[in-house]
Amino acid sequence: MSDTPPDRLSTDPKSPHYNLKVLERGVGIKFKGVEKNNVEEYCVSEGWVRLAVDSAKDRRGNSITIKVSGPVEPYFKVPPEAAPEATNE
Repeated sequence: MSDTPPDRLSTDPKSPHYNLKVLERGVGIKFKGVEKNNVEEYCVSEGWVRLAVDSAKDRRGNSITIKVSGPVEPYFKVPPEAAPEATNE
């Protein structure tokens, strides 16, 4: 696995941009220079994030999200040598 997070990533398993191996490694997002913990999806090349609204749910029970534009900086929280797929246990 590379040291750079993908250009676009989603936490929704139904999305074509969902990647379990990348998510297991842990991806952090800085949006406009501020660490965000409620990011559902992001796209670096288009410059947007989709943020979950805390208490709002749609009729299917999914979190309501808002799309906000600005600079997106994804990073891996776990170094590649400590990633789960790299361990030899």
